[in-house]
Amino acid sequence: MRITWLGHACFLLEGSKRILIDPFLTGNPLAPVKPGDVKTDLILVTHGHGDHLGDTVEIAKRNNAIVVCIHELSRILVKRDVEVLGMNIGGSAYSMGVKITMVPALHSADFEDESGEIVSSGSPVGFVVEMDGVKVYHTGDTGLFSDMKLIGELYEPDIMLVPIGDLYTMGIKEAVKAVEFVRPKVAIPMHYNTFPPIEKNPEDFKQEAEKFCRVVILKPGESYEYRP
Repeated sequence: MRITWLGHACFLLEGSKRILIDPFLTGNPLAPVKPGDVKTDLILVTHGHGDHLGDTVEIAKRNNAIVVCIHELSRILVKRDVEVLGMNIGGSAYSMGVKITMVPALHSADFEDESGEIVSSGSPVGFVVEMDGVKVYHTGDTGLFSDMKLIGELYEPDIMLVPIGDLYTMGIKEAVKAVEFVRPKVAIPMHYNTFPPIEKNPEDFKQEAEKFCRVVILKPGESYEYRP
């Protein structure tokens, strides 16, 4: 599997299918591509905040891609003429040969519509994606919670995409503990350095987290090839 970081919490997973997660590109100062540059089969959205929902609608329409998200957010997106697969925490869905399991996250998740009104869009989530025999756990925006141990035990992810930016998500100390809980083979830090309030040195995370697994630090636009 090829994993490309597109800045913030956005990743493109490429194998037998292309899976785009949290496509915040427009307005992201670190994004190495524009929405029109991205090709994908599936789009996974962890929650309705603008820096995660991002360019989902535009990219989905251009690629005829299916958007996978929590049920309440799916009801908002279907009104924008997007094909959606709504699901809920604890469940798994299968699409195009890919298994997608929705897991909890600790965060907020309201959606701001075009008029500026704040509306509920369900709970924040993470995803465990299984494609071509590789399991990737994208935590979404989250604080640390002890049930991450269960996610590790139940799904045994090979790769964990974990926020380290603090303020809105886990900081480095908490992210290291999350890696200890989950015990992936590889951890890739995300959700840092996009804006000044979440500036962090990923090498600090790597130094501590490599007690538990390999840590791969990517620059926006860089890729990592994982072979089981």
